[in-house]
This record gives sequence, structure tokens and C-alpha cells, in this order.
Amino acid sequence: MKKINLCLTVCLLGALTSCKDDDAEVFNKKEYSAATEEWYPGGKNGTVFIDNSRAYRQAMLFIDGDAQLYKSFMRGEALFEKSFVSTENAAYSGLGPVYIRKSCIACHPSYGGRSQRVDKLDANDSRNGYLLMIYDPATPNLALAGKYFTGMTQTRAVPPYKAPINEEGIRLEWLTCIDEHGNKYADGTPYSEGTSYEGTLIYPKITIDKDAILFKDADFDGGVGNPGSKYAASIEATIGIYGVGLLDAISDEDLQAEYAAQQARGYCQGRIGDVIIESDPSNPFPGGHPGRFTYLCTRGTLDNGPGSNAIWNITNVTRPERQYHYITEEYARVTSQDAEVQTALGQSETEIFNHLTSRTLPVELPLEDYDAFMVWHRALAVPAARDLDDPQVQHGKTLFMQAGCAACHRPSWTTRSNYSPMQQLAGQKIFPYTDLLRHDLDMIEPGRVKVCRTTPLWGRGLMPVVSGHSDKLHDLRARNYEEAILWHGGEAKECKEKFRNMPKEDRHALIRFLESI
Repeated sequence: MKKINLCLTVCLLGALTSCKDDDAEVFNKKEYSAATEEWYPGGKNGTVFIDNSRAYRQAMLFIDGDAQLYKSFMRGEALFEKSFVSTENAAYSGLGPVYIRKSCIACHPSYGGRSQRVDKLDANDSRNGYLLMIYDPATPNLALAGKYFTGMTQTRAVPPYKAPINEEGIRLEWLTCIDEHGNKYADGTPYSEGTSYEGTLIYPKITIDKDAILFKDADFDGGVGNPGSKYAASIEATIGIYGVGLLDAISDEDLQAEYAAQQARGYCQGRIGDVIIESDPSNPFPGGHPGRFTYLCTRGTLDNGPGSNAIWNITNVTRPERQYHYITEEYARVTSQDAEVQTALGQSETEIFNHLTSRTLPVELPLEDYDAFMVWHRALAVPAARDLDDPQVQHGKTLFMQAGCAACHRPSWTTRSNYSPMQQLAGQKIFPYTDLLRHDLDMIEPGRVKVCRTTPLWGRGLMPVVSGHSDKLHDLRARNYEEAILWHGGEAKECKEKFRNMPKEDRHALIRFLESI
């Protein structure tokens, strides 16, 4: 990494055309007089000019200039990549008793370039970054089945413990959909023309067998997601993690101003996240903050965001501010009453229950390691834009704006003037193409994500290079940019219809623009 960034610095300052080392290749940045700033979607401090398979894992340039930051970044990177184990007193110990994955990278393959659509939920499948949620579709807010399951449902356990749901009983089907236009554009061209899936749209359906569920209550007599079942299941793919420090550096005031402006305009009126109270002593932004992270905007700051929480709740590895297991009390009750677990552990029901529900467990991830992880998390750079001077790309940007896409995919923000966790991210003009608000896209069977946060578009065009695929949307139903647009309904239906009615050449130009930013 150090060689890459030093090479890049020379490239930019010395106006060289290219630079290579063993790890990456820096591509040539041309000047684009109409939008010079847009070459730097992560701002001048948060952008790297690398467009190969390592594009999503680069440190921001200033990391190399500070020995302590560099050391912390590299330690944080190791914590992201390594698998935790259940063996006591070993390196990276603390896994379990139940867990979702053994490592961060298992949920974020290719450093958050998106997991890949799969046909079976298997935590050992390196392509699979899906998270499973069990919820009650009869409730107004699609409440999670919180008595039984954690928000992200565990499907793995360290023996003799048993997972709340056995993966072998989870059924994932991909169903086909024909829209009101017969899956064709206004000019008669089928959707995704020329692909093996030409003229089709697909969406997932999840069901869970009754016998795969640890809890034997009557609530699960019909399993999950089956006709007559009380509960339904939703899958959500992990999202990109580069640039999240910059999103965190946007002020609450600017986010609230964007929300107010959308309410005033009368269309595409996004919903701001609920205020979340930050109470961890280490959080640099204590108090209440509107949610901006996750598909449902359920996290208000990066220090209580998906990464900060996931390194604990995905693995169940404790740290000073999380000295307890990520489980439900019902799981602890059922497990402590299991005769097989009692025999294997040589402990009584009370002993097992008290251990599982303890709030003062030994620390497994020291605070200094967690702090290093957050340096890495905050300082992952955004890949630079590409081909912005190409006439087709410029035309595509014009079409993107004319179609109204920027109503939700707000092109740019300027980060706050004082960002205490990492001052280098302050005052940066960034181009994430998101409003950080939630919108109703009226998709068929979206699971819990009926009203979804606008996904940042920066860097997404490199997914085929970094991740080897282009699956998109919260459940990866879209197999390319084209389908991602075509699944837009509800608040975005008018924009989708403008795209549908464009000539083929214009549709291709708009997608070229998306691939470039």
C-alpha cells in the first residue's frame, strides 16, 4: 500500500502518465475542464487513482504520511481479513457461541465490492455476503422477531451450542417477474438484450423449514415465509465500505437540510433516519444523530455503524464497550435447558444461562485493536472517476440529470469543517451520488427493505473488475445497471419510465456514465 500511494503522489505532482508496482497500476488522469472536481469523488484527500482489482482496498493518501496512522491502518486491515476462532488464548480468539460469519471479509468479499447473488445461503461460500432477517409482515414497521432472533440472524454455532436457524433448512428461490411492459423498452428491445437472461427480471423468495428453527413455539408451526407462517424472512446483501468515513463526515445539519428541501419540493420526498442516541464512551459524537447508515438508516454515526457493530455482532467477539453476547434472552433460555448442551459443557442450566446473558464477559478484542480497525474503516479511499471526458459519458450525465435521477442520487456534498476522528476528511467536496435518505421504490417482494436508503453510486462501475460480477440492489436481484434502474418504481417510477423511453443509444450512454463515476 505504501508503495502504491507514494507512486501516486509522484504521478500527480510530476504529471507522469502512469505508474506501476507489484500491487496496483495507477491510471492516467486526464483533465476534464467542465467538471475537474468530479475526478475526485472522495475529495482531494479521499480519492485514489487505481482502477484494478484492488481499487476498493486502498488507503487514503495521507495515511502513508503518518507512521502511527499507517500502523493502525495495517492492523485494522488485518482485523478485517482474518478469521476469528473459538480456541481460547489463540490469536483472533473469541468466536461464538453463535455467529454469522468468522470474519469481516466473509461478509464483504472484495472489500465491500458487494457480495454475489447465490442460490443457497451458505456461510462458508465466499461469494455469499447475505444477511438474514426474520420479521413480522403483519406489523406496520415490519418489526423483527426480536423475542427469538437478533436483528441479523445467526446460522452458525460453536459446538456444543446450536444455531437459532440451521442453514440446511433455508430455501432460496429466484422467481421471475414480467412487468407491465412485458419486460421490453418502448422501442421493443427486450431488457438486458444480448445476455443469457435477456427479457427477464428476477427476485428472491426465502422460506425456512420448521425443523430448522431452534425454537419450538407455536409461532413457528408453519416455519418461516410459508403460507400460514407468522414470520417472513428477508435477505440483504452487504454494501460497499470504502468512503464511509467521508459519509460520516457530512454534518447532521446538512443532512437535515436535504431532508427539509425534499419535503418542500413535493416529489421524491425522502425519509430521514430516526434519531439514534450514541452512548458508547469512545464515540466522538455522543448524543442523538439521524440515521444515515444501513439500508434502513438505522445507524447514525460510523462509530456505531455497520462496521463498528459488525466486528462484534457478526462474530460475537467482545470488546470493552460490548462485553456481552449478541443473542436474545430466549436463545439463552432454550440453550441452557438443552440436555445435550448441559452434558457437553458439564454445566447446569443456571450456569449456562448466566454465562450467555452476562454483561461482564472477558474482553476478546482490546480497545487498541478496535481503534485501529476504525482507522482502517474510516480511511478506505474512493476510486477516482474514469472517462469523464468521453463524449458518450458526458451525454450520459446530461440524460441522468434530465431523467431526474439526481433528485435522490444527489451528486455532491461538502463534509463538515471539523471532523475530529480524522481531520483530513473535513472540508472535502465529495461526489457519492446519494442523499442518505430512504425512498419507496415499490419493488415486488422487497422483504424488510420497502423504503430503502439511496445507494451511493461512487465506484460501483468497477465492480466487474474488483468483484467479478455486477449484481445490484439490496438483495442483488438486479444483474446489471440496466435492471437496477428498471426495478425503480414508486417515487422513482417517472425516472425509470424516462429511461425506458430513451433510444437505445441514450440508454447505453446513461449507463456508461454510471460506470464511470
